[in-house]
Amino acid sequence: MTDPLPACEPARLTIDLGAIRDNVARLKELSGDAQVMAVVKGDAYGHGLVPSARAALRGGATWLGVAQLAEAVTLRDAGIEAPVLSWLHVPGLDFDPAVQRGIDVGVSAPWALQALADAARRLGRPARVQLKVDTGLARNGAYGADWTELVRAAGPLAAEGALDVVGVFTHFAFADAPEHPTVRAQQQKFADAVRDVERAGFAIEVRHMSNSAATLTQPSAAWDMVRPGLAVYGLSPVPHLGDPASFGLRPAMSATANAALVKRIPAGQGVSYGHTYAPERETTVVDVPMGYADGVPRAGSNIGPVQVAGERYTIAGRVCMDQFVVDVGDAAVRAGDPVVLFGAGEDGAPTAQDWAEATGTISYEIVTRMSNRLPRVHLGEQQ
Repeated sequence: MTDPLPACEPARLTIDLGAIRDNVARLKELSGDAQVMAVVKGDAYGHGLVPSARAALRGGATWLGVAQLAEAVTLRDAGIEAPVLSWLHVPGLDFDPAVQRGIDVGVSAPWALQALADAARRLGRPARVQLKVDTGLARNGAYGADWTELVRAAGPLAAEGALDVVGVFTHFAFADAPEHPTVRAQQQKFADAVRDVERAGFAIEVRHMSNSAATLTQPSAAWDMVRPGLAVYGLSPVPHLGDPASFGLRPAMSATANAALVKRIPAGQGVSYGHTYAPERETTVVDVPMGYADGVPRAGSNIGPVQVAGERYTIAGRVCMDQFVVDVGDAAVRAGDPVVLFGAGEDGAPTAQDWAEATGTISYEIVTRMSNRLPRVHLGEQQ
């Protein structure tokens, strides 16, 4: 995971596709008879959409999930034939590509049903639709009376042959707190919604609500399919309950750099913008060619953990757009030595969770914020 970079390369992301494959296999094992939809939205949480999707399918996923239709189209146009669901859309979107490519579309409002039916009529084939119910997140999905109207509105369009209503789904609000009362309440509301759809006479193929946290902690919520995202990439959605290894997962992404410059500075010399850090004695500092333009959180100034030449340190001073500095004391560090921002945590290196805790966020944000300026090197594509 943290092999040395080519000497000319400032920094890069290394993605272990074998880890993604194995993580999905583990999630499938935990899910019993339920299918696994690997969520690959957001460029597969920063890991690379198409390579990660293929690795997930090799691990036993039978579906792929994305937020935006363009992501689903990219998967299809890359030759991926597995079922794909896209669920976040706005009025005016051209749904013809979804109908043409057999992409399932998550629908939360009647306007989307009408737009999909129009596309289906133009193309002479039915649109595949999954109805999304809001069971308590108050975000995407039809809520209350709107849900009743959504199910009602789908009926005539399905009878016409413009739509095939093939699924129903929802999303948890507190799955990362398994004992929270909303977890059980949402399951009950979803069961009611499933009955509504079945009573309407639709030929439902899949019913699903479990994200990563629920996949790991709520086997009763598996239904026909689970929908993990973060766990696919080997990170724990419930770090207070267990690290990745405790769930049989392995982080797939590592962010590494080559030290650009090493030099001695005297005691009291301020480091980086604003001189928010100054050493108390003469020391060695290392300039690392990664910054917030690459996705390193500026909030990591003076607190972000890094590993330099095999030893753990903390960023010294402010994170800049293209670089940050590390005070390594009297360590024998040279330009070109490896720097690990985060990885699988081997040999004491920081993890994405370490960064999340240091900067007051979640590991999801740490991996998804990594910039496209960083080359992504995918290992194990043929596995």
